[in-house]
Amino acid sequence: MEGILVSAATGALDAVLEKLATLLVNEYKLHKGVRGEIKFLIDELTAMHAFLLKMSEEEDPDVQDKVWMTMVRELSYDIEDSIDDFVQGGEGGVDDKDAKPDGFIKKIKHILGKLGKRKAHHRMFEDLKKQVIEAGERNERYKTRQVFSNTKNATVDPRALAIFEDASKLVGMDEPKAEITEMLTKEDGVASTQLQQVKMVSIVGSGGMGKTTLANQVYQDLKGKFECRAFVSVSRNPDMTNILRTILSEVSCQDYAHTEAGSIQQLISKISGYLAEKRYFIVIDDIWDVKTWNVIKYALPMTGCDSVIITTTRMSDVACSCRSSIGGHIYNIRPLNMAHSRQLFHGRLFNSEEECPSSLEKVSDQILKKCDGLPLAIIAISGLLANTGKTEHLWNQVKDSIGRALERNPSVEWMIKILSLSYYDLPPHLKTCLLYLSIFPEDSIIEKKYLIWRWIAEGFVHKEGRYSAYELGERCFNELVNRSLIQPVKLGKYDKVLSCRVHDTILDFIVSKSNEENFVTFVGVPSLTIGTQSRVRRLSMQVEGEGHSAIPTSLILSHVRSLNVFGNTVKIPSIMEFTHLRTLDFGGCSQLENHHLANVGHLFQLRYLDISRTEVSELPEQIGHLRCLEMLDITGTNISDLPASIVNLGKLAHLRVSGHVRFPDGIAKMQALETLKWVHAWQSYNFLEELGQLKNLRRLDLNHMDVAQEHKEVIASSLRKLCTQNLCSLSMWNDHDSILLNTWCTAPPLNLQKLVTFDSTLPKLPDWIGSLVNLQKLRLQLERIRHEDLCILGALPALLTLGLDGMNDQSSCEDRRLTVSPEAGFRCLRVFTYMVQEDRMMDLMFTARCMPKLEKLEIIFSGNIENESLSSAGAFDFGIENLSSLVTFRCELDCRGIKGSTIDAAKASVERIVSTHPNNHLNLIFDDGILRL
Repeated sequence: MEGILVSAATGALDAVLEKLATLLVNEYKLHKGVRGEIKFLIDELTAMHAFLLKMSEEEDPDVQDKVWMTMVRELSYDIEDSIDDFVQGGEGGVDDKDAKPDGFIKKIKHILGKLGKRKAHHRMFEDLKKQVIEAGERNERYKTRQVFSNTKNATVDPRALAIFEDASKLVGMDEPKAEITEMLTKEDGVASTQLQQVKMVSIVGSGGMGKTTLANQVYQDLKGKFECRAFVSVSRNPDMTNILRTILSEVSCQDYAHTEAGSIQQLISKISGYLAEKRYFIVIDDIWDVKTWNVIKYALPMTGCDSVIITTTRMSDVACSCRSSIGGHIYNIRPLNMAHSRQLFHGRLFNSEEECPSSLEKVSDQILKKCDGLPLAIIAISGLLANTGKTEHLWNQVKDSIGRALERNPSVEWMIKILSLSYYDLPPHLKTCLLYLSIFPEDSIIEKKYLIWRWIAEGFVHKEGRYSAYELGERCFNELVNRSLIQPVKLGKYDKVLSCRVHDTILDFIVSKSNEENFVTFVGVPSLTIGTQSRVRRLSMQVEGEGHSAIPTSLILSHVRSLNVFGNTVKIPSIMEFTHLRTLDFGGCSQLENHHLANVGHLFQLRYLDISRTEVSELPEQIGHLRCLEMLDITGTNISDLPASIVNLGKLAHLRVSGHVRFPDGIAKMQALETLKWVHAWQSYNFLEELGQLKNLRRLDLNHMDVAQEHKEVIASSLRKLCTQNLCSLSMWNDHDSILLNTWCTAPPLNLQKLVTFDSTLPKLPDWIGSLVNLQKLRLQLERIRHEDLCILGALPALLTLGLDGMNDQSSCEDRRLTVSPEAGFRCLRVFTYMVQEDRMMDLMFTARCMPKLEKLEIIFSGNIENESLSSAGAFDFGIENLSSLVTFRCELDCRGIKGSTIDAAKASVERIVSTHPNNHLNLIFDDGILRL
């Protein structure tokens, strides 16, 4: 992602260079001396930018280089703030009353046009030039002359040590080793001592999970059965010639020195020629990218000879590429369970005759809970404790520091080394996005959409070509998941990650890096010392337990770009101190009140404002001054009316309100709006009419459609207009009079990708539904479901998720069941939720070859089912075995008032029908409102 505006590596240099270049475009209005100074700044800062990018790839930069990198980053932020102040109304600039045009370029033209040849702006650029010269001279003045070689002492790769680990010291390996061995030796469901074909397993997981150790254990157990074998580790920046020579050396039992170097093509030919017609077992450990595997795979014959390949990787896409090349399996390595964690932990701290003292058992388990089954963390922390007195107080100190930037101790250095491999493999923009996650408290569940909006507000991602900023942010998020650096928490209907968390060990690492680079400053976090920089760029205020946190007076807050307040006992600072804020998050702070936002209008750079779930009852009129604001969330507050000035927010793209909030007239001015969520339909006629003029609106959620007839007509008119423009997601609640049914009688909303209704029963399926060629997600409630309705829905070419609520039309059914046959379509459907109304049993029947791609099926019985119905023969027989791609089946029963024995019989019936499915690993969830299996 080129052209990133702000990053951990280069600070705000990109943004500064862009703004200086904009000034030069208008050089005919600049003082002659200013033109020269701006050109000088651009040349110097461009050179500094290149240096910072190069040094950001170094795992262990020279101490002096690190100091100078920090100095340049800090200088870049200060320069940008100076330019922004100048534009907004600082010295020589123009105040907001005069600077009406939006956008930096327009403002610069406006200002320069008014200033002419005034000298005030000249002084500012002279000062900036002086600062840049001083930074360069200071670095040159103190730079150590290199007399000795730059070659660093070679260090042992800590991953390699796992290969030599004594098997007697390993725990939790028996089960995964047996599972992988079975995958490699199982043929057509029957274990065999003779392998029948090339088999492959790709082990995937984050750094420190034990992938190398597990692969080696399987390798040691099975290698004796093979004529040729090799175990090769791949570095982060692999020398492919060296790797191929190593493979050739091991499979041919030659000394490495005796293998000819040759070209990559020659080495591939030699390896594949040597392995032809031979049984081989090869482990390729820690593959970092697909292109590395795409070279290695050509050296390995893929047919015959009963051979085995194991790969290990941190990247999900690499594992998928390995599997697609050969077939085989992906094995997601699991964390250690508590029993194995305890065994590993105690085994490294106590000898065989010694047990863990009872006084340390509680804190021991608390430490292990924080390690979360990560062997790397358990081994590192046990090594740290081995050199610490065995007292509860000292162990509690270590426990409190986990996930909070553990001090650099020799016992944990190698853990940091392994995590550093993943970090330094990231491109600059992903390093920045990962470090930003250090802002959130330990164990936070972080919603993807809010995180991406924050990245955009901070300038980490931005629109590029045909891709929106959000789409590129989503790509960054998915890449961090792919690299196992963040853990998925909540998944969408078809496995789209909706939220994530950061493992405590990785959090510890990124907190340490953020502190070191003055990327984030932390207040109120136990066992974490504030960095040496007094000038704060991003502030994370956190309080754990019943503590109380205030900002130290030593910190300079005027240049803070991001303020994040977590917890309900934080002393909320005056926002007048934060004049350069881009992001302000008070979400969930119950102590936030109206007066805390009184001066919010002075935050002229603010792009992201979250005050959700607070006690605020009124937004100040000053909110309209936030001309850069892009995201505003006021859900869960006591706000009932938005101020009239809100319509002046010309850049606001995402507005989330609670259902009871009333809008002022004039929303048509807010043409940047893309998301408008939880809007109550009880708005003024003018508002509902202007709603249809929001040409960029992509998502709309409308609630309580029970309004006057004239309002229904204007809502229908506005929805028609929106759907001829960019609206692609519409959700509606309480449409009792079927506004939806009559909205698109003449012009179907062809752009819609999502249409969801709740508490809105339609008498029949609207005719225009069949025209929605782009529809991916649909949820409808119908009075009657007919066979022809299923055919219309099944013909929708893009439909992935379908939710239906209603009774079937029994007049068109045999045996009182509506048949879902291959002729009904549903070629792409992956998720189907069906709600059975009233006291009826399942009234659909799936026939052979229907819904060929369906992966998840949910059947929900919304009313009380009679005991007799539940216990009747075939009550749950609806052809589940005919859904060939099914992975998960969820059955929900409202069992209030039903005998326990009848519930048990129902569970047994569901388990019986699931057992008939060809997928032996079908995931069953049976929910009776009390117990979920």
